[in-house]
Order: sequence, then structure tokens, then C-alpha cells
Amino acid sequence: MVLLGHSHDGKTMLAEAMLFASGAVARMGSPDQGTAATDFEPEEQKRKISINLGVAFAEHNGHKVNILDAPGFFDFAGQVASGLRAAEGAVVVVGPSAQLAVGTEIAWDQCNRTSKPRIVVVNKLDKENSDFYGAVEAMRQTLSPRPFPLHLPIGAEQDFRGIVDLLHLKAFVTAEDGKGSEIPIPDDMKQRVEEYRGQLIEAAAESDDSLLEKYLDAGTLDEDEIQRGLRQGIVEAKVAPVVCASATKLLGVRTLLSTIVELMPPPEAEPDKPVKAFVFSTGGDQFGRVSYFKVVAGTVKADAHLPNLSRGGEERLAQIFFPRGKEHVAATEVHSGDIAAATKLSHTFTGDTLGVKDGGPLPGIDLPGRAFSLAITPKARGDEEKISSGLARLSEEDPTLHVERNEETHQLVIAGLGDVHLDVILEKLKRKYGVEATTATPRVPYRETVHGSARAEGRHVKQSGGHGQYGICVIEVAPTARGEGFVWEDKIFGGSIPQNFRPSVQKGIVDTMSKGVVAGYPMVDVKVTLLDGKYHTVDSNDMAFQIAGSLAIRRGALDAGPVLLEPLVEATIHVPERNLGDIMSDVNGRRGKILGTEPTDGYQDVKALVPESEMLRFALDLRSITQGRGSFSMQFSHYEEMPAHLAKAIIDEFQKQHEAAASAH
Repeated sequence: MVLLGHSHDGKTMLAEAMLFASGAVARMGSPDQGTAATDFEPEEQKRKISINLGVAFAEHNGHKVNILDAPGFFDFAGQVASGLRAAEGAVVVVGPSAQLAVGTEIAWDQCNRTSKPRIVVVNKLDKENSDFYGAVEAMRQTLSPRPFPLHLPIGAEQDFRGIVDLLHLKAFVTAEDGKGSEIPIPDDMKQRVEEYRGQLIEAAAESDDSLLEKYLDAGTLDEDEIQRGLRQGIVEAKVAPVVCASATKLLGVRTLLSTIVELMPPPEAEPDKPVKAFVFSTGGDQFGRVSYFKVVAGTVKADAHLPNLSRGGEERLAQIFFPRGKEHVAATEVHSGDIAAATKLSHTFTGDTLGVKDGGPLPGIDLPGRAFSLAITPKARGDEEKISSGLARLSEEDPTLHVERNEETHQLVIAGLGDVHLDVILEKLKRKYGVEATTATPRVPYRETVHGSARAEGRHVKQSGGHGQYGICVIEVAPTARGEGFVWEDKIFGGSIPQNFRPSVQKGIVDTMSKGVVAGYPMVDVKVTLLDGKYHTVDSNDMAFQIAGSLAIRRGALDAGPVLLEPLVEATIHVPERNLGDIMSDVNGRRGKILGTEPTDGYQDVKALVPESEMLRFALDLRSITQGRGSFSMQFSHYEEMPAHLAKAIIDEFQKQHEAAASAH
């Protein structure tokens, strides 16, 4: 079961309570105190939020329940995708409030997209102002399939002390020592119990034609029939029952485990087929890299040698174990449908399939794309190698972290799902690999060109004792058609520059253009014509004419009306319909051009062309406009001329730095 929901609604505490209630851990930890079994990384303990997918298991009434505790914070959505891929069903954990949280909506949407069976837990019912019925009503107004209560709470806030199970028509209360006992259904709840049991029976009947027929004839169903109907509806992701809990008080936790065992589908197991295992998550602990896998067919045995069907090569699973947070429970074999882990796999990553070579690898995990980037440099000189290898290791553990060296801007750039995601990466880099880093906004790979033409002289003359240097050239700079690149023409008649030095002029010009002439970016789509020059029989040489060419192109480009070309990206922005107007005005404010919109299930997909420089912080702004409901992807489209006033600021700044550097020499 994967635990999903809004950040701070108590998923990790609920996982901890399930482990404690089932006897899997001897004492109950707490994420707030940094003692929860599934939040064991220092970054999680410091921030008091889940960052990685926590993996553990509990045993209840002779059944094993695998628990995957997924982060609720948007920046760690990759971990949610991994958890959904491995789990048979979801437990959506919600707060006890009449306000529907964004994280609940997002979790619901993820369950719908993957057709996941689900149970809803209204947690923290012992809190002040908690409102179970308000929470259920808020969900019923917005979510589809519409959730309905399977359990009702006995008491509220401080007095929340137990639950009424509408399926079995039984009531349970929990004493302060954590011991549960059955009691008669309280008299003041009987009318409510009858009303909500009616909803339950209807939902069960609608899942199965024969049950519906019986229900219409008899007006009711017996307990076994209700259970059968509910189970079928849950498996088909058409029915979503709601249970009550207070994880901190251990209230409703055992009944939740019983509900999972009774109503959620068991894993699809193919024990007799050739072995196949899917690696759904990768973590790191004191033993090195940990690969979490689900066996989808056959049995994986300790010390097995299995081919990696996704990348080639073979892996030895020297030791396999059942993870319970950071605890390793040794295993000799893992059966189809179960989840386990192995350490020190040398070339297997998240999304890979291990197994016997038949039928090929399973599809990978559909992970969210990069949304936020930073340029990164080590604080200490000489740490470049350490930072590169540390980031490479971290990106192996976290496939939503992208690391690349941008050859044009000469920056090392990290990209992820948001600012908090990258902050956590920097903390891990320091803790695990001992590298402190500084970050900056990535440089945008602009291009330079000109829109007018100009003549310019490049003069490099140094004659003082011994061999001097002498090279003078005159060139004309003019624009070519967009995309035509660099065009060179030699129009010298006679020998003002000897034939053997003309390629030197060209080389000086090309080298300078590649480094940037007016703003430090490569110059493109320019025609340079060599018109005239002078040489000295003794002091002229290859280097003198290269320098002359470099000086000439600098002067010529500045006189020929320099412009910057900026990269445009085509962005697809997925937002709730109610945010459409805000997003369109935001895109216009970024100098973007809306190409069109398309409705999809209460959302709109906005397609737009936007300058890349305007999209550097878009992920953070989109999150605040849509409260985290929006998402986007983008890809490079083409280059276009930048507005003159914006280009001028960049050019002037570069020229100032260039002059300062020249005068320093």
C-alpha cells in the first residue's frame, strides 16, 4: 500500500502507528522528533517532512502488508510515482477539515490516472476543531469516484475514542493503554449509522449487476454480499471507502489494517513464471546504494545472478532483505507479489527490470520532468571532480535530478522539481560527499549577430627592438539570413596582405566570434569580407594577423548594430480551468505568445512560446498561482531577436567588464 496525500496530514505518523500496532517495531517513533522508522535521512529529520519513499512492512491477521510512505511535498513527486508503480493500492491520508487540501486532489488524480484501488483515512481526528463529516462532504463535492464512510468516529476532538464499522455493524473503543474493546453501537449514533450504511450498501450494489438486482428486489444485502461488492468496486477503482484514525493515539489503526486485508486486492502474483523483478526506487544508507524491487513473477533467491533486461549485463543479488525503514530484515527468498531490497548492485537503477531473458524489460516509471534549474560551483578550489562525482551518485539515487555541463555557457547545471528539491540535493552533497557548493541562476545561451553593416580596421603594431609584431586588416561586417551561419569572403586585390596571412585574419575573427564579440555569446549569421590591410616584411607573422582580425571584428560588430538572439521554448502548461486567466496574463508578462488552449477534465493545457530567460523561475510562480495544482513541460523551439532595450543592458555590462579586464592587463 502506498500512503499518499497532502504534506503534514500525517502519512508518516500513520505508517509508524501501523508498524507499532502490528508489533513490527517495539516503540512508536514520531516524525516531529526525528524517530520515525520511514524518515531516517538527516534531511528528513531536520525538515520534519518525508523526502524519500519510505519502505516498511507490517503483519496483521496472518497477512503481510507492505507500506510505502510517499512524500506529500510537491518537490518529491518522483518518489510518489515510484510508490504508485510498486503498490497494489493506495491509502489516501487526509486532514480532518472541511477544506479539501491540494495534496488530496493531486493524490486522487494520480490514483485515477493509474486506476489505483484506494481507501481514504481521515487522520488526526483527536485534533481541536476536527470535522470528520465536513472532510467527507468536501471530498464528495469535488472528487470522483465519490468517497463514502466505511467507519464513523465515536466522539470528536479530545473525546474521539473509537469507531463504528458500518460493514460489520460493530463498535470499538480504544482505552488509554492502547487496548481495544468492542462495545454496543452508541444510541445517539444509530440514526447516522443507518443513513451511512444505506450509502455503503448502494455503493456495493452498484459494483455488480447481480448484487444490484438483489438490492432492487430486497432493498438490502447481507454482510458477505456487501463485502464482495465493495471489494469489486475498490479493485475497479470505482469505490473509495473512508475510515477514521488518530495515528498518534493509535485509534482506528488496527481497523485500518483489517480493512486493507479484507477489501484491498492482493498483489498479482505469478509464482510459476520465470523470475522477473522491477526496481521501483533507489536509496542510499550506511551500506551504500539500496535498490528496492518488487518481484512480479517467480521467486528471487539470495545470491541469485540475474540479467539486467533494461541495460544489459548481470547483477549478483548477494544479500536480499525486507526493508523496515533503515532496518534490514534478512531474507533467503522473495516470492512473486512481494517487495524487498538489495545493496551494492553495480549498474541497476530505478525503472530497470531484472530477470530471466524472456519478454524483455517492463515499462519504466513515468517521472515528472525538470522544472527548476541552478548553476552550481564548488566553494573550494579543486573540488570540481568531487562535485561532479557526488552529483552523479545522487542522480543515480534520484532519477528526477538531472545534471549536465552546458558546453555553451560552461556551467555545471542541476535541474529538479523545485527549489526545495535542489536545496536537499545540496545538503546531501555536503553530508555524503563533503562538498560545499554555491549556486546561481543559470546563464541563458544567447547568440550575437548584427542587423547593419560597418567597415572596421584591426591594427596590431608593436615595434620596439628585436622582432616586432605587425598586422593591419580592414574588414566589412554584414548580416546573413537567419540560420546561414558565418560567411567569409576575401576581396583583396593585390598583395596588401600576403596570401599566407589571410587565413590568420580569418582564424582570429572566427575564434573571437565563437567566444562572443559584444556580450560574451557566440556570434552567428554574419558575413565578413576582407577588404584591405598592410604587412611588414620582417615583423608580420601569423599571430599578429590573428590579433588584428580579432580587433577588427570587435570594432566592426559594435558599429554594425549588434543584437542578441534569445532562445525561445515551447511550453505546455497544465492548469485548473479557474487559473486559466491568471496563467495567460502571467505568460504575457513574460513576453510569451499564447499558441492555443485545450480543455482536459477540468484543466486547461496552455501552449505558449516564451523566451527561455523568462522561464527560469516559472516553476515557483506556477506553484503559487495554482497552489501546486499546475505543472508544465518545455522544449527548445528556435532563436529570435531580443528587444533592443533588454539586449543593450546585457551588451553594456559585458563591454564594461571587457574594458576593465583589458585595462588590468
